[in-house]
Amino acid sequence: MAVYAIGDIQGCYDPLRRLLDTLEFDPSRDTLWFVGDLVNRGPKSLETLRYIKGLGESAITVLGNHDLHLLALEANAIEGGEYSESLQKLLNAPDAGELCEWLRHRPLAHYDVGLNTMMVHAGIHPTWSLRKTMACAAEVENELQTGDFRILLEKMYGNTPTSWSEKLRGYKRLRFIINCLTRMRMITANDRLNFSHNGAPWHARKNLLPWYMAEDRATAEIRVVFGHWSQLGLVMTPDLISVDTGCVWGRQLTAVKLDKCIPRVIQVAGQSVRS
Repeated sequence: MAVYAIGDIQGCYDPLRRLLDTLEFDPSRDTLWFVGDLVNRGPKSLETLRYIKGLGESAITVLGNHDLHLLALEANAIEGGEYSESLQKLLNAPDAGELCEWLRHRPLAHYDVGLNTMMVHAGIHPTWSLRKTMACAAEVENELQTGDFRILLEKMYGNTPTSWSEKLRGYKRLRFIINCLTRMRMITANDRLNFSHNGAPWHARKNLLPWYMAEDRATAEIRVVFGHWSQLGLVMTPDLISVDTGCVWGRQLTAVKLDKCIPRVIQVAGQSVRS
C-alpha cells in the first residue's frame, strides 16, 4: 500500500496516466491525493475528471480555485466568465452534471491522522489550527453540498476581506475561507491576504512573505501538502510539501510518496499549454 500526493493536473490527462504507470499504481491497494485544480488549461479536462471520479475511494481530492470556477460555470452562477476550450468540452458533455455534482461534494481540506498530514489546494491561514482549518473548510463544504450553492459560487469571487476575524459572517466569511484554502500565496506581516504577487516568493516585495513562513504558524506541528503555486515548485521540508511543478506549462507532473519517513519524489514530463 502506498499514498501519493499529486500536483495540479489542470486537464493534463496524458501526463497523469504516464505518471500512474510509472508509479505502478494499483487502485486496490494504493491511494492518490490530488491537491485540486483537476481541470481547465490542459486539453483533457473531461477525461481527467471522468478518470479521477472513476477511481472511487482510491482517490482523495480537495477543491482548487479552477475546480470551483468550473462549478460556477456549470451552475450558471456567473455571466461571461472566462474558460478554456477544455472546460467548454467538459460543460458540453452528456455527463457534465454528474461530474460536477461529484466535484461539488469534494472537501476543501483533508487530514490523515496516521500520516499527521493535511492537504489543501493553496494554503492555511497562519492563525488557524488543524481543528480550526477543518471547521472552516466544513463551513464552505456544507454550503456547497446542502445550501444554496449557486449563490455561494456567485459570491465567492473577489479579494476582500483580507483579514481574518471570528466576527466575519455570511458570504464575506465564506469568501475569506475559500480564498485562504484555494487562492492564497502571499501574506503581509500582520497576516493579511495579498494577491498582488503570484510569482516566485523570492521575487516578492519585502513586506510580503509566503503564508507558510508566518511566525508562530498554528499548523507548524503537522505536515501540510499543497499545490497552486507553480512558480514556487517542489518544496519538501518535514512540515511542508509543495507539489505544483507546472505540468501545464511544460515542466513536470509530480507525485510524492507520503507514507515513508523520507518522502519519495516521482516526476514525468508535462505538456505545454498556452491559454
